[in-house]
Amino acid sequence: MKIVALETLQVEAHGNIIWVELHTDQGLVGLGETFRNPAATIAYLHETVAPYLLGQDPRRIERHRFALAREVGSHFQGFPSRSIELRGNSAVDLALWDLLGQATGQPLYQLLGGLTHERVRIYNTCASAGYNSLARTGQDSLQIAPDAVAAGTVPLDDLNAQHQRPAELAAELLAEGITAMKIWPFDAYAKASRGLHIAPAELRAGLAKVEAIRQAHGDAIDLLIEYHGLWQLPAALEIARALDQLGVFWHEDPIAMHRLDDLARFKAGVRGRVAGSENLGSLAWYRSAFALGAVDVATFDLGWVGGFGEAHKITALAEAYDRPIAPHDCTGPAQLVANLHLCAAAPHSLFLETVRAYLAGFYRELLTELPRIEQGYAWPLQGPGLGTALQPDLRRRADVRIRRSALAD
Repeated sequence: MKIVALETLQVEAHGNIIWVELHTDQGLVGLGETFRNPAATIAYLHETVAPYLLGQDPRRIERHRFALAREVGSHFQGFPSRSIELRGNSAVDLALWDLLGQATGQPLYQLLGGLTHERVRIYNTCASAGYNSLARTGQDSLQIAPDAVAAGTVPLDDLNAQHQRPAELAAELLAEGITAMKIWPFDAYAKASRGLHIAPAELRAGLAKVEAIRQAHGDAIDLLIEYHGLWQLPAALEIARALDQLGVFWHEDPIAMHRLDDLARFKAGVRGRVAGSENLGSLAWYRSAFALGAVDVATFDLGWVGGFGEAHKITALAEAYDRPIAPHDCTGPAQLVANLHLCAAAPHSLFLETVRAYLAGFYRELLTELPRIEQGYAWPLQGPGLGTALQPDLRRRADVRIRRSALAD
């Protein structure tokens, strides 16, 4: 078997998502996905990756991983987490694993040793359908306007609901069987001071949203607090210590996550778990973070750290340190499927991140199959490889952009 073409696909309406399809001479097509910086990532895939990968046997996954990270177009020992190279390599790696599963007739979780969980508990990231969707400067998730949309005017607008009616939002989730939610009640205040300081009134305003959920629902729902790495250590500690009395389940990316000494100080100063890191979650980073006791839950993003194989290596490292995994995904549907395969196979998986606005909305336009999710749990797909593919109609959309690199005839 050999790879005969590499295609990238991007849909303007969801412009931050990049899909990679690897076509083989046996008719199999592997699907990969990554997120953000699409133009540069697509250029890298066609200018650097395709010349190496075309004509290669797709089953030599580890060989290709090493070559793309350390030999092709670079002599560095890998790239920083979330670099353009790693985004592209991550998508290719996932597509290679999808091809291996298809070639062997096995779902991805079986390639990792089989199921240890028939189903995986989910949490809801409280975003909206358009959150993080556009490939334009200024459309980042950190643009939080708590009163920008009138309550109830947009279906499943959990982004505004977390600010405007947090207790009602928690009630909706509990009614669906979802018993954990992630919110970011302090992000807007970080922008004002660049994370240096939070005023007493701002702290009270953020705490009020968490208190409203606790007063209405007690301990029925786990509360995961996202900081997006926006705060310096003193301010992050002030926020976290104020939250301690409210029983927060975890603090995610509370500071700039490359500052491992500060992260260890943060961990030592709070009661809740420390989760990290979508922002900086490479295998080497986890080696150091676990050794320092700075992280309790591994929330790597497989679309940014090197792909499915690298995520599996991080999962094994987390088990060696007796720490759970809860992979990040507030991005695209193929990654959700891949995360679920990984979590279903790992005995120490804690959560699967989901966004209900995505699952009920645009994800259905993009993939042929999505996981069954009900009553707060997700079941992995059973088909070979990922068990899903891009919808055939995707190629006929007016806003689709397709680029192809292929072997010469």
